Amino acid sequence: MATEGGGKEMNEIKTQFTTREGLYKLLPHSEYSRPNRVPFNSQGSNPVRVSFVNLNDQSGNGDRLCFNVGRELYFYIYKGVRKAADLSKPIDKRIYKGTQPTCHDFNHLTATAESVSLLVGFSAGQVQLIDPIKKETSKLFNEERLIDKSRVTCVRWVPGSESLFLVAHSSGNMYLYNVEHACGTTAPHYQLLKQGESFAVHTCKSKSTRNPLLKWTVGEGALNEFAFSPDGKFLACVSQDGFLRVFSFDSVELHGTMKSYFGGLLCVCWSPDGKYVVTGGEDDLVTVWSFGDCRVIARGHGHKSWVSVVAFDPYTTSVEESDPMELSGSDEDFQDLLHFGRDRANSTQSRLSKRNSTESRPVSVTYRFGSVGQDTQLCLWDLTEDILFPHQPLSRARTHTNVMNATSPPAGSTGNSVMTPGNSAPPPLPRSNSLPHSAVSSTGSKGSIADGAIASGVSKFATLSLHDRKDRHHEKDHKRNHSMGHISSKSSDKLNLVTKTKTDPAKTLGTPLCPRMEDVPLLEPLICKKIAHERLTVLIFLEDCIVTACQEGFICTWGRPGKVVSFNP
Repeated sequence: MATEGGGKEMNEIKTQFTTREGLYKLLPHSEYSRPNRVPFNSQGSNPVRVSFVNLNDQSGNGDRLCFNVGRELYFYIYKGVRKAADLSKPIDKRIYKGTQPTCHDFNHLTATAESVSLLVGFSAGQVQLIDPIKKETSKLFNEERLIDKSRVTCVRWVPGSESLFLVAHSSGNMYLYNVEHACGTTAPHYQLLKQGESFAVHTCKSKSTRNPLLKWTVGEGALNEFAFSPDGKFLACVSQDGFLRVFSFDSVELHGTMKSYFGGLLCVCWSPDGKYVVTGGEDDLVTVWSFGDCRVIARGHGHKSWVSVVAFDPYTTSVEESDPMELSGSDEDFQDLLHFGRDRANSTQSRLSKRNSTESRPVSVTYRFGSVGQDTQLCLWDLTEDILFPHQPLSRARTHTNVMNATSPPAGSTGNSVMTPGNSAPPPLPRSNSLPHSAVSSTGSKGSIADGAIASGVSKFATLSLHDRKDRHHEKDHKRNHSMGHISSKSSDKLNLVTKTKTDPAKTLGTPLCPRMEDVPLLEPLICKKIAHERLTVLIFLEDCIVTACQEGFICTWGRPGKVVSFNP
């Protein structure tokens, strides 16, 4: 399927690539697909998706993966970099008639070696709850398509809940379900709960509690994807109308919005600390949006076609503490400060939260994220502190030119200027720290809305966040959006939630919703490699590998530097 990396041809499929942290290698024996390994004819079919879960068993081999190819759904033991894939023995395989699986999600909270809850969304609008281990457990939601007849675009368990899940459709609607409740035999009747700029939330009117608990209508056109923030309190949604919308999930309040350069937004993800949202879409760009400042802080250009998936790499995101007295500002000093890819994700998160505390010692951060697209290319990006906190002393002004003319290793050059001044990095930290809290300050109203809307069963849902919908526009952002130097703003800026939206692209370009290309830093990818024959649809960062998949139905494992184990297939 692939040739050796290192060739000069533009169309050559790469099997390895090198970054600062070392060599990533494709592991051919760890490739998963349909058992016959025949490329899937993907014309007109839904994207191949992959979901992972760890069953926390004692054997050390608890990883499981689920993927859909056409009408088929597979559930395998995932052996990763350790052992060759055995495709002859799927734990579960299902073939559907009349509809195709489009997306799926495991409940990590309830997964055990004996049972796992897997939600599967379908092209005709239904959602199925199955247990691929027990096999006999199955429930069907929206079975008669009375709730929504359009394709399911995204399904996610609500973080921290064993029973609540959220479903997005190409109709532009999202629905909150409880697995314990029925959907009813008639079409639901709704009552308006809250309305805002380009969104409305309704509760289901019925004598007894039934699904859906809530109906969200967001923007115009399909709701392509959503993602919960790491703390579960916010939801980011991206839509075909080109808007990112970030909501407080429990209070159903719009926190902020952003507009694509042009075309629809297709994918969205959060940084491990919840401070940044990255989107990708039909403008071929990746866009970095600050949750704290509600504004675009950078765009990345490397793809030649639509961007289908964006994801942060929590294992390579680097958090370094430094003593300002020891920094001379030389390139060598900064390179020594950066140790990429050595932290586990949980320790990265804890160090990110430590960075947010108001300690005197400066802490520098480099975020790593990746993207894949319909151009069959994988791009890796580094988001460094000269982008995050560009307001620096004059002696560091050179940083900005480095960023704008970013070459293959932007983090190397950016790292130089980024982590220096002890007095420049700390001020923004408390600032961006306080913003999310102040934006959430209406706790009382949030609680009452959640209680009134969903009665007793949904108190957990108050702590969760929802992503992927179009964002709303904040009025004060325009004062600072054109200048990358002024990242800071008052907390009150964030609280002015919704202003009049201007959906006309001609009216949004050059505003805080959608700054012009020259008004924000333009990132270039660390690496940009063609790794498949068909469009890429999956990008997942695991501790010892990166997982990608293409529309032909091949799920590929890329061993991280130093993590590749030589084994006999």
